[in-house]
Amino acid sequence: MSTHGPVDSPTRIASLDQFRGYTVVGMLLVNFVGGFQAVGAIWKHHNTYCSYADTIMPQFFFAVGFAYRLTFLRRVASLGVEPAVRAVVVRCLGLILIGLVLYHLDGKAASWADLRRIGPWGVLAGAFRREPFQTLVHIALTSLWILPVIGAGPAWRLAFLASSAGLHLALSRLFYFEHAWSVPVIDGGPLGFLSWAIPTLAGSFAYDVVKGADGSRLRPLGRLVGWAVSLMLAGYGLSCLGAWLPPPPFVQPPRGTPVDMWTMSQRTGSVSYLTFSAGVAMMVYAAFVLACDVGGHRIGVFRTFGKNALAAYILHGMVADAVKPYVPNDSPLWYALAGFLIYFGICYLLIRALERQGVYLRL
Repeated sequence: MSTHGPVDSPTRIASLDQFRGYTVVGMLLVNFVGGFQAVGAIWKHHNTYCSYADTIMPQFFFAVGFAYRLTFLRRVASLGVEPAVRAVVVRCLGLILIGLVLYHLDGKAASWADLRRIGPWGVLAGAFRREPFQTLVHIALTSLWILPVIGAGPAWRLAFLASSAGLHLALSRLFYFEHAWSVPVIDGGPLGFLSWAIPTLAGSFAYDVVKGADGSRLRPLGRLVGWAVSLMLAGYGLSCLGAWLPPPPFVQPPRGTPVDMWTMSQRTGSVSYLTFSAGVAMMVYAAFVLACDVGGHRIGVFRTFGKNALAAYILHGMVADAVKPYVPNDSPLWYALAGFLIYFGICYLLIRALERQGVYLRL
């Protein structure tokens, strides 16, 4: 793992750094405020529709897909296919290891006798049901899953995206929806990589659009916006295939509304949710292309977090654990927001200090 990198590089894409920084800020916001009673529903995860909070994680995957295709093609051009593939595999194994350290395995042995009774196969059978399958592990597994096509042309990647979505739907109908909802799993669980491939590959298409602009800064916008609208409409259309006609995204459905495999749900990693969220990510990224690549604007906070997203992800939970014990869930809104500002300020100061020293966590 490399921990040092240049503060600025002519090969960096400003809109991607700023977009990634915005996504980190969004993560800090929803992960901290989501548990407070005084905070509105749109800022929380519900797993029964797509809230603002639910759009944040897919944007990480969109950014991963964009950067994944960029770096993979560069490595293939400079080193060849085998070294490029090897670098991806090593990086993904590193992410899985970090994820297992952060999230831990399921289950535990209370005593030596208990451990002997469970046995090695019992440990393996119960260790990977829920907790390990969170953001970093999902990114790693999704990256490995789409590795065969990340360097391929658009037709192959589109076919792979559609096939992954179709396989997820088929398995959900057979058994996986019931499993994911009953465990319950986190962010799609062990088979989540099938649907998380949607925003990841959408990011790879966004890279193609930006890369193929041939120096024109305005040309990518129309295609990005067109794809974004198409993906959002497709995602909502899929959610309408369920037993109940859902309200529009970001509108909380009535209490007691049934949940099925077509429901936009971050818990199940449903295809409708990740298709719609891929469109949201594409639209937000288009706004950053307009603001940064066309308008030349930069926001320092987004730059700091965007260039060191992995460090921010690892540290933010530790900072929250230090602040939240003094901010009860039933705090009034002003106090909850004050707690957030303290937590956000600490996160920013830590990542800014790393930036000043030229220290960047990279795999």
